[in-house]
Amino acid sequence: MKTIASCVEEIIVSSPFLEEGLSREIINFSALAKDLNQPISEMLRKPVKDGAIMMALRRYQQPLNLENSLHLKKVFKNLGDITVRSNLSDFTFQNSETLIDSHSQVLEKISTNHQIFYAFTRGIFESNIIISTSERDSILQAFKKETLLGKQDKLSAISIYLPKGNSKIAGLYYQIFKRLAWEKITLYEVVSTTNEFTIVVEDDLVDRAFSVIKRLKG
Repeated sequence: MKTIASCVEEIIVSSPFLEEGLSREIINFSALAKDLNQPISEMLRKPVKDGAIMMALRRYQQPLNLENSLHLKKVFKNLGDITVRSNLSDFTFQNSETLIDSHSQVLEKISTNHQIFYAFTRGIFESNIIISTSERDSILQAFKKETLLGKQDKLSAISIYLPKGNSKIAGLYYQIFKRLAWEKITLYEVVSTTNEFTIVVEDDLVDRAFSVIKRLKG
């Protein structure tokens, strides 16, 4: 049976920004209770009082995993080098039987040039390539028989080297995404390996994004 407390918890858990605001004590309980009155009344199918919602908000306790919190702090403190690469272009192609052949042409051309940024991701229906803009014409030539779904220039990538064992830490990527979202930084692409994490943003956002990532190290 649903209660006001369970409704409050359901709403908060599904709203990361709201949960963050409550944990930082920057949200007015009275004002929030008024905003939540209608959705909670609809969930319970009966009218509820603002005072009862406010009481539930005050009693709400965020799940706290002290051990994981300590692991997160340690990981962020030990973040490795942060590298920024600019002048990047992004291409999205529809998957096909010949796509890998086109891809191999690009790999052969850039294999000896270690200055070129390159990332390839294959999904179920489409594949994505992020590469230095200097190779833009090479991509268009190699993939001329493929179906181009989208392309974007004027991109930059910020790569972070993560400490070993990071894949065992719950909430690691959430913390990174959350802080970027708080700064209203839109991510164009995300690429990751076991110990490296790369975000791709439009050029006009790269300075702000870099500042956010750098502050993670404390």
